[in-house]
Amino acid sequence: MVRDLIARAAGVGVLGGLVAFVFARIFAEPLIQQAIDYESGRGAAEAALAAAAGLPVEPEGPEMFSRAVQGNLGIGVGVVLFGLAMGCLFGLAFCLAYGRVGRVRARALSLLVAAGGFLLLYLVPFLKYPANPPAIGNPDTIGPRAGLYGVLVVACVVFGAAAVWAGHRLAPRFGTWNATLLAGLAFAVAIGVVMALLPPLGSLAANAGQTGALLTETPQPLTDPSGAIVYPGFDADVLYWFRIYSVVAQALLWGVIGVAFAPLAERVVNCTDTPVVPG
Repeated sequence: MVRDLIARAAGVGVLGGLVAFVFARIFAEPLIQQAIDYESGRGAAEAALAAAAGLPVEPEGPEMFSRAVQGNLGIGVGVVLFGLAMGCLFGLAFCLAYGRVGRVRARALSLLVAAGGFLLLYLVPFLKYPANPPAIGNPDTIGPRAGLYGVLVVACVVFGAAAVWAGHRLAPRFGTWNATLLAGLAFAVAIGVVMALLPPLGSLAANAGQTGALLTETPQPLTDPSGAIVYPGFDADVLYWFRIYSVVAQALLWGVIGVAFAPLAERVVNCTDTPVVPG
């Protein structure tokens, strides 16, 4: 049964990835192009300032893939593969939870697990380290950024699982509603402490000397030696809408997974009365 559930979850994950890709292609891709255009223009301005100061200018490297390939095939393959991976993870989480979190039907549990995946793997980490288009981010901080984001995701998963366990244990004493509120509050406090301890991206060592004590890596206006602005900072509207569309794309992905998997899961689990035990 576990194999059947995970196979179906993988399938709905691919479907969710396709839906998220269509949305991202229509709404987010134009903003990505604007960010790339900004990055190119800023790079040219920086090169002009360096040349005026007599500094060496590094030539741009060759483009391995055209923008047409990146904006269509590249994004499509990446989002669908991500959906496949999240679908498999979702299926495993469903199998672990079914029969162990109270008398929750398969359909309802599918929606709850999908909502949990969206919150723990994306939305909560997004609050500390939101998604950014290509022009935002110092290449020298790719490693530290990935590490910090990974730490936050792991913390969300661990504390989320602990909150589910605590809510299940507290339910007989306080009731389901109160136990859920207490567990949710404990999760919020714990993850809030983790977020407070993790540094903002603007304070990373590679950024501190360039931009000062900022919270993010969003490019600020580029100035010449006299302090005059020669190139503007990154467009706040583009950044805002890119992040909004990123959240919507993830919500679509997890929503499709939860809704599409629900009837499939119910059909499978109704064929047996034994608990779903991975392995």
